[in-house]
Amino acid sequence: MIQCQKQNEWKILNSCRQNISRTALKDAFIFTYDRMHKFHGEWHLEKRLMFPTYVFLESDHADALVEELKQYEGIVDLLRASGKMIPVQKNEEMFLSDLCGKSHHLGMSKGVIRDGITQIMEGPLQGLEERICRIDRHKRLAKVEAPKSLPQGSILAGLEIVEKS
Repeated sequence: MIQCQKQNEWKILNSCRQNISRTALKDAFIFTYDRMHKFHGEWHLEKRLMFPTYVFLESDHADALVEELKQYEGIVDLLRASGKMIPVQKNEEMFLSDLCGKSHHLGMSKGVIRDGITQIMEGPLQGLEERICRIDRHKRLAKVEAPKSLPQGSILAGLEIVEKS
């Protein structure tokens, strides 16, 4: 995981993909999610960054990756522990991969609230109802509890509640 300035995420992602060797870098990506946004009196689907300022790098050779990332010093902040990059833990990786899949994108979910209990009828949040900490029905967003070591400890996900009783 590397941290960069806000609004430079896509530029850093493309630069890493172009300038870091395939030996050092297996894949580079940014996690995104869908949400609804209302403007001009209508709801529109919008894609947002799940972890603003973070770019994720996948590598089988962490030392080679750290060496090649030195060209980005001053532009990105390598999140380090004891001089090494902090790897995404296995539980975090599983959580994000189950939620977002290979596309690294979290689509919209739809659900209902019956007698105060949230039930997700369709979408990636189905089966994860117990992880939902907060629902903003007006903005059509859910705050989902994530493994604590991820940058924010929780993530936002698009959730439309179509019925409440």
